[in-house]
Amino acid sequence: MFLTGFNTGAAHWRAPHDELHARVPEAERGFAYEGAGMFAGLLDLATAGRAGALRRLLEGPGDGYVHLVHVGAGWLATPLRVTALPRLPATPLLRWLAVDGSGFGEVYFGGLRALHRRAARRPGPLWEAQLAGCGRALWFAESADPAGVAGVIDRAAAPARPHLWAGVGLAVTYAGAADEQAFDELERAAKPHYAHFAQGVVFGASARHRSGIVPPHTARSAARFLGVDADEAAGWSETAAHDLSDSDDIRSYLRWKATLRALVTARC
Repeated sequence: MFLTGFNTGAAHWRAPHDELHARVPEAERGFAYEGAGMFAGLLDLATAGRAGALRRLLEGPGDGYVHLVHVGAGWLATPLRVTALPRLPATPLLRWLAVDGSGFGEVYFGGLRALHRRAARRPGPLWEAQLAGCGRALWFAESADPAGVAGVIDRAAAPARPHLWAGVGLAVTYAGAADEQAFDELERAAKPHYAHFAQGVVFGASARHRSGIVPPHTARSAARFLGVDADEAAGWSETAAHDLSDSDDIRSYLRWKATLRALVTARC
């Protein structure tokens, strides 16, 4: 679905929505928008923004997939050593999801060695945002095996572990592939960093909620790890972002996540 989105975005970048919605089942459409976001980010980079591909992609129904589009736009940032980030007036805070996407791409292309190299670096705001993407990629790299995920995180540098768990929480909620036994194992393994893990669950549920399509696995994850449905979880995310939504600096993005962790800790 990611590749379908990338190729559809490339072929129809001026007006991709009809093709994306015709070719991709609704529950998988977020992955297609992520792929289209990757192409749009590359096209805007190559044209210094003149193509306006990301802006076009986020118009109309694409607004429901704003999180995935930003993540996709950052996929190749690290492999290509690109430091530019999308700067769209309508979504200033979410531009930092492209850093999350760059962390995902780093592990997707570089494997677990890349994850451990990133985890061992000096902590900082960009490092923290990127590690969440590394953790999200880990869910796929370990084929949704909780024991494998936990083992990799346990071997990572200690300061990196909570941020990796945040990415895992997002992945299991948005992408699924976990049954009740896997939920049990994740809950036990993530316990030392549960606030970060749960914050990732909220992000995953919120992204699904915005699209208007909440598949059963997302509903189960929100209920199990947060004790609420995806709609309420999305409300938590909006509450935590209050007074930050017009800011485009990374410290505001990290404050959003920290406020959300405090809110989740108080309510769960």
